[in-house]
Amino acid sequence: MKLTTESIAETTSFLKEYCLNQPTVGIVMGTGLGEMGHKIENPVTIPFSAIPNFPDATVEFHKGNIMHGKIGNVNVIAMQGRFHYYEGYSMQQITFPIRIMKELGVQYLFLSNAAGGMNLSYKKGDLVLLEDHINMLPDNPLRGLIDPAFGQRFVDMSAPYDVDLNKRVENNAASQNIKLQKGTYVAVMGPNLETKAEYRWLRSTGADMVGMSTVPEVIVANQLGIKCTAISVITDECDPDNLKPVNIAEIIEVAGKADKLLSQLFSSVIKELM
Repeated sequence: MKLTTESIAETTSFLKEYCLNQPTVGIVMGTGLGEMGHKIENPVTIPFSAIPNFPDATVEFHKGNIMHGKIGNVNVIAMQGRFHYYEGYSMQQITFPIRIMKELGVQYLFLSNAAGGMNLSYKKGDLVLLEDHINMLPDNPLRGLIDPAFGQRFVDMSAPYDVDLNKRVENNAASQNIKLQKGTYVAVMGPNLETKAEYRWLRSTGADMVGMSTVPEVIVANQLGIKCTAISVITDECDPDNLKPVNIAEIIEVAGKADKLLSQLFSSVIKELM
């Protein structure tokens, strides 16, 4: 699918029929992270497959739905799953839902993902607030977009994660006695996991954790003026000197155990936004 103003308008018009109240918060639930769906009151659920111009969700652990409803007094729209470059989609397809969220009225974006922890102080199940990221994906969602209707081309990324929103997350974690680490996320293409040598190299770049998502969405959100916050769930410990085989079932299990705290934390912050 080629990104056009017409495709954005078509999808936005379709979803406005379901999103009767303008959402101010967008949520993206990553691999194994679906508990947020239970925090949404009286949700309207729409499969990705029913939405014009949306790709199909091919990751078996992603439900592939859009949900619309309320958390507290805040209108939200949430993605149960996301799209990845490794699935074969273009960067513009991956980030298309963020553009639709903006058209619907979203001002804040809450993202989650499962990540491998390269910082040796991280343990399985830890929640890590993203302070920054490194983009090692082989493409950029802004490449080729010359029409000003899509937003400015040279987007400032000096603070991709909103400082004030991150502070709200930190304060809520502290008040609820939820352990929250902070770090830098590096995005790679995948879908294979990394070798020992790759973990050593990625860690040397200043990254604390590694994953295969989030960064394209954050780039587009910054282009569109949406304030972002993101949390990684550490699903495996990537110590190259003591590296053990990892399987996806184990990653999903670890993510699921941490999901309740993550969803509790995000929902408490969202409720404060009104």
